[in-house]
Amino acid sequence: MNSQNGRLYRWFSERYGVTKVVEFLRHKTVPVHRGSVWYYFGGVSLFLFIVQVLSGILLLLYYRVGAESSYESVQYIITKVPFGWLIRSIHSWGANLMVLAAMIHMFSVFFERAYVKPRELTWVTGFFLLALAMAFGFSGYLLPWNKLAFFATKVGTDIAGAIPWAGDFLLRLLRGSEDVTGATLSRFFGLHAAILPALFTVILAIHLMFVQVQGMSEPHLSPAQKKPPMPFFPNFVLRDMLLWLLVLNLLALLAVFLPWELGEKADPFAAAPAGIKPEWYFLGAFQMLKLLPAHLLGIEGELFGILGISLGLVLWVLFPWWDRWDPARPRKLWVKSVGILVVAGFLTLTIMGWVMQ
Repeated sequence: MNSQNGRLYRWFSERYGVTKVVEFLRHKTVPVHRGSVWYYFGGVSLFLFIVQVLSGILLLLYYRVGAESSYESVQYIITKVPFGWLIRSIHSWGANLMVLAAMIHMFSVFFERAYVKPRELTWVTGFFLLALAMAFGFSGYLLPWNKLAFFATKVGTDIAGAIPWAGDFLLRLLRGSEDVTGATLSRFFGLHAAILPALFTVILAIHLMFVQVQGMSEPHLSPAQKKPPMPFFPNFVLRDMLLWLLVLNLLALLAVFLPWELGEKADPFAAAPAGIKPEWYFLGAFQMLKLLPAHLLGIEGELFGILGISLGLVLWVLFPWWDRWDPARPRKLWVKSVGILVVAGFLTLTIMGWVMQ
């Protein structure tokens, strides 16, 4: 048997260079320092994306898109299909956990300053992966075609329609018409099941390539603080997989004990229910727009908020280019202050949006 395995290995190695990959994994190492634990959240985000792909494929076997069929097909999945309710809950909870893990990964990279030269593009691609993960959540939220999702999507697309110059175009592009209809549902399904996965896969491949080529970022430490690196395989991989197993258990517990509810079917002619709110990762921006006055500095309050959020995101993604690394001053207080301010503002607005009507 060992001889057969050896021949099979040599057969693949001669044709596909498997030996080079094995040698690369044997010599690849992971830095060990006080912040090494944050390395694992990138892997957790990747694992949850894989869970989303697999659970999404299973749901696609029964889901039928359409204003007269989407709600009924989801209802059929959770009531008639064996373990359909579990797969749907895993998919819904997994989406939220993936965004949470990606956010933790992003902020850990920021505070560890792992975005500095030469890893600027790694930061940029990571930012776009988080943005696409949130776009997954926004587009998938409408697919069950229930009342809460319908009106939340209406509010969300109305905000996109308030963008100057491009607002009307974006509104019709997202909705397919003036209002949220079955055409909107079809477009969101196409985004969620085809366009966004394709974009995410391409950018993810580029992101992982950057990480593999440049290696994991290591903070500048004194010789006394440095520790021997950890072999990537099998040490880091096994630890990463153990954390994946714990996350899978957490996901299963949430899906079993807090199953995702379907609610009532969307009725475009009904009044919007009280307290319509977006998912938690959009709640901070939503609350900020609500707190702004009708007019600010001569600009409509909602428009002012949209422009402010857009500017903030642009500055955030370009942060590696205006935080210049200086070996003489390796720790800059202002960088940490910016990060703390962003995290505190996000948490405060999110909590306010959660507790306020």
